[in-house]
Amino acid sequence: MDVEQMIVSLCQAAKKAARTLATAPTPIKNQALLQAATRLRQNSGTLLAANLQDVEAGRKNGLSSAMLDRLTLTEARIDAMAKGLEIIADLPDPVGETMMQWRRPNGLEIGQVRIPLGVVGVIYEARPNVTADAAGLGLKAGNAVILKGGSEAFRTNSAITDTLTAAAVEAGLPEAAIQLIRSTDRQAVATLLRQERFVDVIIPRGGEELIRAVTERSAVPVIQHFSGVCQTYVDAEADLQKAARICMNAKVQRPWVCNAMENLLVHESVATQFLPPFLAELEKVGVEIRGCERTRRIVPQVKAATEEDWRTEYLDLILSVKVVNSLDEALDFISTYGSGLADAIISENYSQVRRFLNEVDSATVYANASTRFTDGFEFGFGAEVGISTNRLHARGPMGLRELTTYKYIIHGDGQIRG
Repeated sequence: MDVEQMIVSLCQAAKKAARTLATAPTPIKNQALLQAATRLRQNSGTLLAANLQDVEAGRKNGLSSAMLDRLTLTEARIDAMAKGLEIIADLPDPVGETMMQWRRPNGLEIGQVRIPLGVVGVIYEARPNVTADAAGLGLKAGNAVILKGGSEAFRTNSAITDTLTAAAVEAGLPEAAIQLIRSTDRQAVATLLRQERFVDVIIPRGGEELIRAVTERSAVPVIQHFSGVCQTYVDAEADLQKAARICMNAKVQRPWVCNAMENLLVHESVATQFLPPFLAELEKVGVEIRGCERTRRIVPQVKAATEEDWRTEYLDLILSVKVVNSLDEALDFISTYGSGLADAIISENYSQVRRFLNEVDSATVYANASTRFTDGFEFGFGAEVGISTNRLHARGPMGLRELTTYKYIIHGDGQIRG
């Protein structure tokens, strides 16, 4: 069987499995998730051995340190995957929920009821935890999931998928509920993106290049975010100790993730007090600072920022800093350069906070907290299948509800339309 035939067959099987999953009882889905969590812990040795081969191959192939970090599994990360599945099992099942219900004057009873999306394709790079997160969320929301991980994690993803599928089958669910495309041929993705008859949505998760390529080539609807250019604004009435702690976390805790801060905006009235000590602390941990002219007048050793810097998702220990003269200037900057993923204000002024939260049009907006919390696990979703900056269907971390849609169920008693 060639790659194209293999993908079509896999998608057909997923479509058939989705019919069963759509009406699967909640206890059965939960049983599959809990058994999967148990098996992940029991099979940790097998998973770590497979991952070690992928990591060694990645080093030989010149993967960056950031990519190697995303790729690497540890006992702690395996346990985190298992805990994520257990949390998903404990969450309310959204499938079958009556969202709204009303009665028309002619006696028709109309209900809006939550249902699964159907078949969800997830295309992702490097991070093997996405295999468990996407499969667990998809299954609990009643969807069949088709996974296409990066070639750099081929062995790891295969071992995880085998573990999850065995748990699903043991619970009485179809084997095709969770499938991994076991091919490194690029034609596999191209074929998957043409399967609009069988696949209901594609969720790409990775760098901007991957997401743009998927979006441009897909005949299947795509939920995506292209980049994570996140801003934090330190207001004139910020608690500067609080601001330093939050901004340090937002930049350096894991600088290579999409919700890390890339642009720091500081009000001119606190810039002289805040920037010298804070930028010195950043430099101690290896952060390269690029600043506007006003920033460089306050901290002369800072490298000059270019127009392109404001638009750049560094995914590295690099930070752009701009001094602004007002909240309005900060809002204009975020509107111009931000990617709509996550932005924050640090301020003790209630009216300033309210304006920022209301006027910044991003998927997640924070007051006095780090943008690093833009994450399905941190939101209490157990995990996420991705973070969306779309306006249609879903925004922000995508958990169970974001993997459902709805249909209308209408009860009548012989009514006809006149």
